[in-house]
Amino acid sequence: MYAEDVVLIGVINRQRDLRAARESGWYRLPVLRAPRWITVDYVAFYLSRAFGAQNGAIHYYARCTGHELCRRRDLLPDEPNHPRADALYFRLSLAPLCAKVPPITNPTHRPLAFIYTTWARFCAAESLPDLYG
Repeated sequence: MYAEDVVLIGVINRQRDLRAARESGWYRLPVLRAPRWITVDYVAFYLSRAFGAQNGAIHYYARCTGHELCRRRDLLPDEPNHPRADALYFRLSLAPLCAKVPPITNPTHRPLAFIYTTWARFCAAESLPDLYG
């Protein structure tokens, strides 16, 4: 772990997406929201209201071990008729999830989609604004 390692903060809105990260070791990133090149060392997960008491905070992170380009229909085969079924996603491969203790909170309830930060900022952060440099 290096201070300048890149950490992607991604939102997880559904229980099954956290299950995929935890049990199957992957996270999906829409190509349209990704940088031109993927250089992500870690992925951290901001949990939405679908997670009850964990809502509005970053509770987990994982080392990114690789990536590949996939269509949504290949990642989520049980949703073949989804409007974005043919959309391209990066499938980020993950090492086992780690707990972020204490979690990084969002006291201002600022909406977010994705944030890129450094490992040093991520480790020191107590709230979302601390992630920005």
